[in-house]
Amino acid sequence: MGAKVLAALLMVLALPVVLGLAVAASVGGADGFAAVVVVWVVVGVVLAGAAALLVRIWVPVRQLIRAAGKLADGDYSARVPVDGPVMTRPVLGSFNRMAARLQDADEQRRQLLADVGHELRTPLTVIRGDLEAMIDGVRPIDVARLRLLLGDVHVVERLLDDLHTLSLAESGALVLHREPTDVAQTARDVVAGLGRSAADGQVRLLVDAAADVPPIDVDPVRVREVVSNLVVNALRATPPDGTVTVVVQGDATALIVEVRDTGVGIPGDDVDRVFDRFQKGSDSSGTGLGLTISRDLVEAHGGTIQIADTSPKGTTIRLRLPSVRPGEQAERT
Repeated sequence: MGAKVLAALLMVLALPVVLGLAVAASVGGADGFAAVVVVWVVVGVVLAGAAALLVRIWVPVRQLIRAAGKLADGDYSARVPVDGPVMTRPVLGSFNRMAARLQDADEQRRQLLADVGHELRTPLTVIRGDLEAMIDGVRPIDVARLRLLLGDVHVVERLLDDLHTLSLAESGALVLHREPTDVAQTARDVVAGLGRSAADGQVRLLVDAAADVPPIDVDPVRVREVVSNLVVNALRATPPDGTVTVVVQGDATALIVEVRDTGVGIPGDDVDRVFDRFQKGSDSSGTGLGLTISRDLVEAHGGTIQIADTSPKGTTIRLRLPSVRPGEQAERT
């Protein structure tokens, strides 16, 4: 390697000499000597400038190659300094952003695995413990207890179904079966289906839908799932004698659905995390994925969902769906 570098250096030094001698031979005398010196200096300056530029380019490229190797080996913390020539900085910045996204994705994957393990461990431990106790004769085979264990099985099934939906939505593989849908009627159906739960909790469950809400092209099953998730959460948060209202209204650009409750509100520290995976209140019996799935389903429709208002007197969650009229746009998936 050293011999190659020495040979390259000698060639660089010899080039201006050869050019200078060629000029001197054609000019001759003192002028020829002066020409040698001038040519040597000019060529030397040009080569030195080119060498300096190559070094400035090579240094960040070498750093990028090393960081890419670390990233390929699983070190997602690899970064490169964004300096050097202007032409290389966008590439270095893009590499750092890519590495940061990969690191975030890896952390989310690890956290998801930990959360899933935690959520599954409790019901599975209960089921296994009770079944072993029945098999060993420590606990009698009790139909009532078996029903409770069946309920734990349903919890596990619901968690697995939610994880499947979540993985489809976040990977972009979720297929939406769009059709003209009366979202106001969907809200009424949800309220009718949850009427008994609301009555058991002594909560008034109402629908306030505008008379002129037009149908829009959405997946009716997925939209119903979103509204159901929001209403169920609102019922859980609302004390007896409270009210949960589903408001449906629309205009030329969007259809708006709001679920308003008179519950305890969302603590300030949790407002920014309510749509995170497995984020749930201490008294929640759900999987902690309902709002995450709702957000992903709404965004898959091109819409948005947000906490419009929250206080100790209640919470309002607003979802906005683009007003795509029947026949105005082909089905999108």
